[in-house]
Amino acid sequence: MNATPRIGRDIHEPYVPGRRCAVQYFMLWFIFALAAGIGAAAAVAPLAAALISAVGLRVPFPRIFDRTVIVTLVAAMLLLARPLGLAGLIRDGFAEPQENLRSALRGFVVVAVAIGALFTAAFVIRGAAPIGQIGARAARYAAAAITIALIEEGFFRAFVLGGMLRDMSKPAALAASSAIFALTHLVRSPARFYLAGFHPMAGLTNLTASAARMVHPGDALPMLAGLFLLGLMLGAAFLRTGRIWFSAGMHAGLVIGAKAWPVIAQGDPPLPRWLAGPGPVPLIAAPAGWTLAIAILLLLPWLADKHGGDPAHGALPRPQL
Repeated sequence: MNATPRIGRDIHEPYVPGRRCAVQYFMLWFIFALAAGIGAAAAVAPLAAALISAVGLRVPFPRIFDRTVIVTLVAAMLLLARPLGLAGLIRDGFAEPQENLRSALRGFVVVAVAIGALFTAAFVIRGAAPIGQIGARAARYAAAAITIALIEEGFFRAFVLGGMLRDMSKPAALAASSAIFALTHLVRSPARFYLAGFHPMAGLTNLTASAARMVHPGDALPMLAGLFLLGLMLGAAFLRTGRIWFSAGMHAGLVIGAKAWPVIAQGDPPLPRWLAGPGPVPLIAAPAGWTLAIAILLLLPWLADKHGGDPAHGALPRPQL
């Protein structure tokens, strides 16, 4: 009796060029879903802006467009869930949450210690340590950080990276998914403007401006480099553990650290650029942050919890269809 085909390759299974699995061509379906979702947003966002303006609310159009893109992309992914293998990828990535709670906590501690080193360096240079303010800000963003970490790790690691492994080798999938992770965080309209009434081409105009920023990042290049390195670090953690929990813990720690960093980064005397970094998220854009991301990436074989997904402990196979 023939075995039922799997949704895709186990993330620890070697890539063999030319070999296809039961659900093929993830990248083609993924690109199609992206194009459909973004195209729909370009058409729907001007209508949403007109309705918001009609009820007397004043919201910048780029913000309306960003929220519309999220909705239309989710809709596109759900409509194409079967050819994308969405359910299986998410199920595998989020498997065994109770058993992996320790892994998530371990990931959080790893990043907390690393970012703590940056705060310590800032304290030494600045000569002041507003511990209370930092703790209060960190606590305020803790719940949001956990939510963001679970959503983004589910999408970028379990879904995008996990799906890419069907079509390419681990290094190629890791690099490609990290580039997508970095670019999607960079894509923002360079202008803040409002619309009154219905302007059907506004979505396309906003999309073109955002795409131009991707091609010419300018002063956002340091942040783009930092985001790419973080994508490599988080993706490598996912590949090693086979689940999103360790990378989600690290991701939550990064969000909390980035939100708390302005407390110490702003003020006099100014911190050096290698530590503070430019742009809206200086912690990520700083060379010191890049160095820590690279260090964690290299130390993952010793830092990541091996249980559950590491071949040495018996990698868990993907569910059968």
